[in-house]
Amino acid sequence: MKKLALAILVVVCGSLLWFARHSDGLKQEAAIQAASMAGNVASAVMGRAESERVDQLHNVPVTVEKINDYIYQARGIGNTQVITTTQGHVLFDTGISIQAANQLKALREVLPEGDITHIILSHSHADHIGGVKFWQEEDTEIIAHRDFAEEQRYLTELEEYFWNRNRLLFPFMPERPQRGMFAYGGVTPDHTVADWELRRFEQGGVVFEVYGTPGAEGADNLVLWLPREKILFSGDTFGPMFPQFPNVFTMRGEKIRKPAEYLRSLKLMIALQPELIVPSHFSPVSGVDNTVGGIQRMHDAVKYVHDQVIAGMNAGKSVYQLMNEVTLPEHLALTQGHGKVSWAVRSIWEYYATWFHFESTTELYGVPARSVYAQVAELAGADALAEQAAQYRQQRQCLHALHLLEMALSAEAGHQGALREQQRCLEVLLEQAKVLNNTYEVMWLKDQLARTAARLADS
Repeated sequence: MKKLALAILVVVCGSLLWFARHSDGLKQEAAIQAASMAGNVASAVMGRAESERVDQLHNVPVTVEKINDYIYQARGIGNTQVITTTQGHVLFDTGISIQAANQLKALREVLPEGDITHIILSHSHADHIGGVKFWQEEDTEIIAHRDFAEEQRYLTELEEYFWNRNRLLFPFMPERPQRGMFAYGGVTPDHTVADWELRRFEQGGVVFEVYGTPGAEGADNLVLWLPREKILFSGDTFGPMFPQFPNVFTMRGEKIRKPAEYLRSLKLMIALQPELIVPSHFSPVSGVDNTVGGIQRMHDAVKYVHDQVIAGMNAGKSVYQLMNEVTLPEHLALTQGHGKVSWAVRSIWEYYATWFHFESTTELYGVPARSVYAQVAELAGADALAEQAAQYRQQRQCLHALHLLEMALSAEAGHQGALREQQRCLEVLLEQAKVLNNTYEVMWLKDQLARTAARLADS
């Protein structure tokens, strides 16, 4: 049913946006109405969130919450925040394109009259800049990080590559639109801030301070600080859950994030002492114990992992040793539903020492180990490899088993014994993964199980 609804969504989006591009009489307002209809189809597909977790982001419906007398937040997959003033309105982030039109319509019902004077973008991800085309007016000034243009460039050039990966991890996503209101990118900032730089302006009695805060979700992160109100608009600087162990690395693929720079960004925000954090995913967090306390725990957890990796590297330990050894102490325990400690260990190791681990000459050349898997399987026999894999699984060493099974299946893709054993191993790994419940890991394992089941059915 969901696949059918998604197919309908693609057709609706494509038809409406084609009409918007080719009809001279259809202006921005009509395009917003068309996009709103498409967004309603998407909302019907996605359902409603059961909790504030990464795997529930796609189920967050569009609603409007009033933060105070002049600040509003439109909730959704990505939130849109509006700070209203007597001299016009300032937006912080604009949500994802498939919900942007409905967020705009919902906010218009409660916002006082006023132009959109500024749009401040926390970073270049599609769920934060997707609504710029809907909101931007002729004189609207866009503020972003100095690295925003570069981050948007490479995400645009690699959009097809990343899109296929994102669809695997986030199956609710519709097909990628090439042009029009839903298309990614095309945002040009009027003003930028560098790392840890401050850009300050005042409008209608409200003081706005924009800080460059690299790390976390990319090199082009920034935050908005309202010093009089002690409110921090954090974007994705902390990730979608707060507090959490952050995505120093993301398995869906992007440029590596910089750990030491991120620690400095967290220190900057601790010094601000926010009384309210307004994120661009899910709900605000209030109270200094929760806000500053949460940021401090994130800082200390990342620093602990960072320092453990440095110490381990200096002690001559391999990246794989450290991935297995480094864990958070109890007092720094954070959810790993978005970022994962073992992945951060590898990310930090390779950030400092790159991809050559000094373990094998073959690392230097373009012939991976799997290029000889089929030959190994022919020598050992696929049956024998599958039997040995079963013994590994029974000894709770499923990763060892999967290495052997990949060899066996390289030689005989439809080998029933190897496929059944692979299915059992993946089921064990999935159950183990549900302890941390990291969205990316769980979705990957579910996908691999589905593919294995399909191969079993076909063979």
